[in-house]
Amino acid sequence: MSIPLLLLLFSGSVPAQQLRTSAYGVSHISDIHSYRQTVAADSQKRMLRLQDLIPAVIPDLRYATTSNFTGKRLYPPETNTLLLRSAPARALQKVANELAQEQMGLKIFDAYRPYSVTITFWELIGDERYVAHPSKASNHNRGLAVDLTLVYLETKKELPMGTGFDHFSDTAHHSFLSLPPAVLQNRMKLKSIMEKYGFRSLDTEWWHYTWPNDRAYEVLDLPFRKLNAN
Repeated sequence: MSIPLLLLLFSGSVPAQQLRTSAYGVSHISDIHSYRQTVAADSQKRMLRLQDLIPAVIPDLRYATTSNFTGKRLYPPETNTLLLRSAPARALQKVANELAQEQMGLKIFDAYRPYSVTITFWELIGDERYVAHPSKASNHNRGLAVDLTLVYLETKKELPMGTGFDHFSDTAHHSFLSLPPAVLQNRMKLKSIMEKYGFRSLDTEWWHYTWPNDRAYEVLDLPFRKLNAN
């Protein structure tokens, strides 16, 4: 991509020379100063800590453990910070508030994900049905996507969803209906309330929801600890 085009794409946010370009051709922010510039230009681009907005949320960041589809720890082991951009974070707060009226809450498996981790996913899986191609990046890298499920607030127990998180088969698809009625109802409960507050579902993953990228949110490759401090 040429420098003039980069300047056009990022005018008013981050100067092109402060962006890095990956081997897959994706320009991304990898230093905290550049991120702060984007927030100064547009406050909606700020990353918010979900635990501050939703005290009852249960973080279960699988990629900070080896209990994930790669069998590898991809986040620092102490990571438990859940981050999203301002608009989806506040929308998820509304989701949680409504669920609380029914004594239900949210468990989150992943939210913001550094771009470098998406590259690792692709090199391990290489299937766009389940992982984003690094040439496009993931909305997790933009702070717009969240992987989650429903829990009972009193017991913290997950509602049955038919499969676990990151279960890569057609059983995890929204269109798969050969499941107990209670499971289908639980999936529909999650889908309907997330869509009510502006999120979009992913056909192949019942747990994955994305906020529309209506503000040209940049791809980020920043450590959790740096974003957590801003």
